Amino acid sequence: MSRLGKKPIIIPSGVTVKVNEGTVTVKGPKGEQLFKPHPHAIVTVDEAAKTVSVGVADPESLLDRGLWGLTHKIVRNMIEGVTAGFSKSLELVGVGFKVALAGNKLNLDLGFSHPVVFELPKELEAKVEKNTVTLSGNDKRLVGEYAAKLRNLKKPEPYKGKGIRYVGEVVREKAGKAAKAAGAK
Repeated sequence: MSRLGKKPIIIPSGVTVKVNEGTVTVKGPKGEQLFKPHPHAIVTVDEAAKTVSVGVADPESLLDRGLWGLTHKIVRNMIEGVTAGFSKSLELVGVGFKVALAGNKLNLDLGFSHPVVFELPKELEAKVEKNTVTLSGNDKRLVGEYAAKLRNLKKPEPYKGKGIRYVGEVVREKAGKAAKAAGAK
């Protein structure tokens, strides 16, 4: 039995959840999301109690038990996304590292011989303040995916910490060759 999956999801005011032909549709003030759950996952909406319940075909099956909590969390994130939204902030650390926003493209100077153009999908919004980029949208998976892709352009290196990192991320810095040589004497 899934402890998470057994709990009903409360639908806030201003949000509508519909299940039609195996597709879950969630509409709210920040947009609309669609999700097609696995055929073994059963999503039901109780209009009177304003709740969504998730179940599975066979609660004893390992596959179904895994799908139970996953489907519950995805539907819960969809409801949270259309009400509050999600955001991830990244910062550029390094001398000469710059970012500029032009429409749905980020123009990045990351110390390469050429500027890097990073295109964002229309579902995401980006804000740039100095060397901090904030990606926001109503789909948690999409926000996290594009934040990770942006970070992979120039991961923080362990000697000086230069690169793109999440705000609040701690990068463990290593001692360089000079520090090792000085300690050996």
